[in-house]
Amino acid sequence: MSVLRKVKTKANTQLPLLHPHAAGIDSGATQIQVAVPCDADPKPVRTFTTFTDDLLKLRDWLKDAGVRTVAMESTGVYWIALFQVLAAAGLEVCLVNARHCKNLPGRKTDISDCQWLQYLHSVGLLRASFRPPEAVCAVRSLLRHRGPAHPGQPRPDRAQLAGRLAGRTLVYPAPGVGDVAALAAAARGV
Repeated sequence: MSVLRKVKTKANTQLPLLHPHAAGIDSGATQIQVAVPCDADPKPVRTFTTFTDDLLKLRDWLKDAGVRTVAMESTGVYWIALFQVLAAAGLEVCLVNARHCKNLPGRKTDISDCQWLQYLHSVGLLRASFRPPEAVCAVRSLLRHRGPAHPGQPRPDRAQLAGRLAGRTLVYPAPGVGDVAALAAAARGV
């Protein structure tokens, strides 16, 4: 008696490019990996640090490569400074929920993550998350740190509030600054 086996074959289908000038970014606490289309640059995948100087170099490289739109995952607070730099430069930034593209097979490193994001964005398979206007974000941030939401909740003490605000202030302009401050505090034994 012979056993019939199902043979899986992959159909070689090409999805049409909806965003041919798209880039993919995977951001972390200390490094940012960026992928642009292969024909846009001889070295289409690059790694940058999270300091402001490197964020500006990243922005300039994307503009030189002819990138018009960027897809990046919204993980933690590390995307905020980069988002602001790229949006101010006139690039369309597609902020993507990480859950929508994390469970797909074949991506094991940050470099392949940014290439995968670049591909998915270039064929139009990513949906941007809602991001309110900058003025609304500023007011929300201020109110979030101002005090308790309900009258019965205890108000945080000034030291807690100052530490939290200082941490956020150091992370938002450039995530690398907070890392340097933490290393300096550790070296002093604080």
